Amino acid sequence: MPDRLDEAVANLPAYLGGHMQLVLSGLIISVLIAVPLGIFAARNRTLAGPVLGVASTLQTIPSLALLALMVPILGGRIGFAPAFIALTLYGILPILRNTVVGLQGVDPVVREAARGTGMTPLQSLRQVELPLALPTIIAGLRTATVWIVGTATLATPVGATSLGNYIFSGLQTRDWTTVVFGCLIAAGLALLLDQAIRLAELAARERKRAPAFAGIAIAAVLAMGAALPLVTGTSAARGIGSGEGEVMAGIEGRTVVIGAKGFTEQYILSALLERVLEDAGANVEVRENLGSTIAFDALRSGEIDVYVDYTGTIWATVMEREESAGRYDMFVRMAGWLREEHGILALGRLGFENAYGYAVRRDWAEANGIGTIGDLSGRGARIGGDPEFFVRAEWLRSRDAYGLQDARTRPMDSTFMYGALRDGEVDAVSAYTTDGRISDYDLVVLDDPLQILPPYDAVMLISPDAARNPALAGTLSVLLNAIPAETMRRANAMVDLDGATPGEAADWLYGEVVAVGE
Repeated sequence: MPDRLDEAVANLPAYLGGHMQLVLSGLIISVLIAVPLGIFAARNRTLAGPVLGVASTLQTIPSLALLALMVPILGGRIGFAPAFIALTLYGILPILRNTVVGLQGVDPVVREAARGTGMTPLQSLRQVELPLALPTIIAGLRTATVWIVGTATLATPVGATSLGNYIFSGLQTRDWTTVVFGCLIAAGLALLLDQAIRLAELAARERKRAPAFAGIAIAAVLAMGAALPLVTGTSAARGIGSGEGEVMAGIEGRTVVIGAKGFTEQYILSALLERVLEDAGANVEVRENLGSTIAFDALRSGEIDVYVDYTGTIWATVMEREESAGRYDMFVRMAGWLREEHGILALGRLGFENAYGYAVRRDWAEANGIGTIGDLSGRGARIGGDPEFFVRAEWLRSRDAYGLQDARTRPMDSTFMYGALRDGEVDAVSAYTTDGRISDYDLVVLDDPLQILPPYDAVMLISPDAARNPALAGTLSVLLNAIPAETMRRANAMVDLDGATPGEAADWLYGEVVAVGE
C-alpha cells in the first residue's frame, strides 16, 4: 500500500493540474457565455423560456455520453478539447438560470427609480440591476463549479488528464488506495472552489472587501495548480507522426503517444509498449482509459500513435461485419480494410487471443449439466457483463442463436463482474479469456459449438502518420507473436489477484518477451 500511495502522490501534479485546467477554463467560458445570454433573456421574457429550455436539454444528456459525443464531433480529437467543450456546456445552465432569475427578481420600483434619475437602460443594468442580482448569479456559479469538478473526473475516457485517472485505473486494477486518494482530492478541490466562490458571494452581498480578497487569494492558488503540468513538464506532447506527411527515420528523441483502453490487460500492454520504445530512446506519453471507439478515432486522427486492439472488436464494432471468419482470415481482411480505408497499419498479432466467453462457476455447471452456451437457454439465466458487451453484435447473435431471449442481463463494470459470479449474484458472465480470475475463481468457459463469438487476437495498430516512420514498426516488431495466452493470463493475474501494479506486470512480461526473442 505505501508503494501505491507513493505512486499516487507522484502523479498528483499532472492529474490535479490537468483537472484544474479543465475546471477553470470550463468555468470561465461558461460565465462568459451564460451571463450575457442571461441578461439578454431576462430583458426579453418571450425568449427566456426557449433559452432556458435549450440549456436544460443539454443538461439532461448524461455527462459521460456528452463527453464521448465530443470526440466524433471534433473529428476524432481526444484530450483537452472534447472535455473542455462538454464541461463548458454543462456549466452554462445553472449560471444562465440564476442570471435570469436574479435580474427578473429585481423590484420594478427600483428600475423605475433608476429611470427617474435619468439613467439609461445600460447604466441601470450596470449600476443597479446587476449588483442586486449578483448574489443570485454567484450562487449559480457555485452550483456550476461543483458540477464541473465532479464531471471532470469522467473526462478520463476521452483522453483528458484529470483526477479521474486515479478512479478509473484504480477501479479496473482493484487498487482501492488509488480510488480513495482520487476521490478525496476531487472532493477537497470541490470544497475549496466552493469556499472561494462563497467568499465572493459574501463580498457581493455585504459589500465587504476582506472576503473578496480571501476569495481572490484562493483562486490564485488554484490557478497556480492549473499550471502544475507546465511547470513539471507533464503537459501533452505531440505525436511521432506530427502530420507533416514525410517518411521519417528513427525514433530516438521523438515522442510516441500510446493509447490504452480501460482494463487491466490494456494497462499492462501499454506499459509494455512504453518499455520497448523507451529502450529505443523514444519519449513516451500514455493516454489510458479510452473507450473502444474513442481509441480508434484517436488513432485514425493521429491523436495517438499506437495502441493494442482486438480483431473481433475491429471486425464487429468498427467494420460492422456480421459474418463470421476464421482467425487468420479475419486478421488479413481487417488489416487490408484498415490500410485502405483509414491508412492505419495493422503491424501484427501479439500471439494471444483475449476473446469473449460465457463463464460459469464449475460447481454450478456440474450440478446443472451446463457445458455449452446453449445449455443456458430456458433457464432465465442472470448474465452479467461489461456494459459494452450487451450492445455488441456478439451478444445479439449468441442470444438469438442459442435462445437466450429469456436471460436477464446485468451490465456492470468488469471490476465487479467475476466477484458477482463467484458470490452467486449472477449465473454467467461475459468473461475475458485471458483473465487470471477465471482459474483462480474456478470458473468454466462454456463451449461455443456454433462459433458465434469471433476471434479476438491482440494486434498492434499504428496511426497513418506514425506509420510513415518505419523505425517505429521495427522497434515494436519484437513483440509480434511473442506473448502466449498463458503468459498474458499470468500477467493479468499479477495485477488482479496478487496486487502488483500494471508497471510491475509489464516489467515481468518484458522479461518474458526478451527471453522469447533470444
